[in-house]
Amino acid sequence: MRIRIAKSNDNSKVKEAIVRITSILAALSVTSIFIAVLGLNPFEVYKAMLEGCFGSAYRLEETIIKTIPLLITSLGIAIAFRMKFWNIGAEGQMIMGAFTATFFALHFGDFPRPLLLTLMVIAGMIGGGLWGLFAAFLKVKFDANETIVTLMMNYIALKWIVYLQYGPWKDSNSLGFPKIANFTDNAILPEFLNLHIGWIFALILVVLAHWFIHYTKKGFEIQVLGESENTARYAGMDVGRIILLTLFLSGGIAGLAGMIQASAVDNTLSIQTTGGVGYTAIIIAWLSNLSAPLAIIVSFLFAILTQGASYIQTVYQIPQSAAQIIQGMILCFVLGGEFFTQYKFIVDVKPNKGQLLGKEETHNGF
Repeated sequence: MRIRIAKSNDNSKVKEAIVRITSILAALSVTSIFIAVLGLNPFEVYKAMLEGCFGSAYRLEETIIKTIPLLITSLGIAIAFRMKFWNIGAEGQMIMGAFTATFFALHFGDFPRPLLLTLMVIAGMIGGGLWGLFAAFLKVKFDANETIVTLMMNYIALKWIVYLQYGPWKDSNSLGFPKIANFTDNAILPEFLNLHIGWIFALILVVLAHWFIHYTKKGFEIQVLGESENTARYAGMDVGRIILLTLFLSGGIAGLAGMIQASAVDNTLSIQTTGGVGYTAIIIAWLSNLSAPLAIIVSFLFAILTQGASYIQTVYQIPQSAAQIIQGMILCFVLGGEFFTQYKFIVDVKPNKGQLLGKEETHNGF
């Protein structure tokens, strides 16, 4: 007997729904065992997770605030992924976007608020875009592996911020603590409906990303290049130029997310500004099938998981590692379930020796 993996021909919405519901139920079941081992009631813990996300207006606002960078960054990643350019560097692109925006916040804090924020938004997008563009240039010029390059660039960006915290940008009023100075009020994004206006940026970007991919020439070229580079070249497309422009756009969107986090959430720049959002957004992009509208739902669900895990850690006084294990197990099952929406296991039963002899005798009898 042999077990092999094959592409599934049944890609119906019903099958996908069944697989995903089954994955969620399996995740809750296994996680419940772990929670019970901790000496807690699983149903009470799940209830507390929901209360941590929706139990009050403040908690709901916090959940939405966590959704914003996840959504924006996943949109940037999805654009690159449609071209089959595996941009794993959104974390670094966010950091560099936050860095360039912070430069204006620290050195031009007396500018009028609309002008300063406009400069910070533009600088954030350019900073993230250039960081992504460098990886694209190496891919086009030297055929460098984009996965490795973008991943390593994340660490370069992170260490650059560490250098700034301990060196040139260290706040002289921080009593020796390695910290970059807080932004002035002019450099902080305003609020609308009790939330910083980053959520407006996010919704606008969802519309623009969907329109760009499905209704523009450049979006069509990106999808063609993703399907086949040879087809794109045969059609007369400038493949190198498309890659460069796409990664500048992808990194620019991630850079905008970094600017929003630094300005509206942290009010400064630090190594915790991104908080791993760039890596989580990769999962969101895949689970949303690179669809901008679906990314809203998936990002919100991830924010619920993050906010809920943080809340139960406080309420039940469980270690942070235990809360992360719960979060990780749920993610593991959900991601694992996605495999079964595209592939299936096939069991090949190898006939035994007696069966083979019987077939041979029948054949000789003829």
